[in-house]
Amino acid sequence: QVHLLESGGGSEQSGGSRRISCVHSGLPSSVHCMAWFRQAPGKEREGVAAIDSNGRTTYADSVKGRFTISQDNDDKPCYLQMNSLTPEDTAMYYCAARAGPLMFNAYDLYDKHFGFWGQGTQVTVSS
Repeated sequence: QVHLLESGGGSEQSGGSRRISCVHSGLPSSVHCMAWFRQAPGKEREGVAAIDSNGRTTYADSVKGRFTISQDNDDKPCYLQMNSLTPEDTAMYYCAARAGPLMFNAYDLYDKHFGFWGQGTQVTVSS
């Protein structure tokens, strides 16, 4: 059985930093890509960052230069280091996984391509 479990969410002041984590188990060997998505109240789910088994990464324009996704290897947790947080980063953050490497096109952060999801961890940034 597949499990993805996020942790590390909480409240931060604007300009602060936080690292959230995703531990996982049971993922099939075909999984090559881990990603973070977020969803704010009243908004659609948004792809934030993704990393594949080759260590390549991609980011949404809204977080480039501020967020860093990392994973030491396929068996290790996936992390999202978030710096220079703003109230616009307030959302539920979800960890997700899918087969296949990054292709560096618009579909890399397309949520419908991800078949495995965690329950989410809330990040709230106050001004």
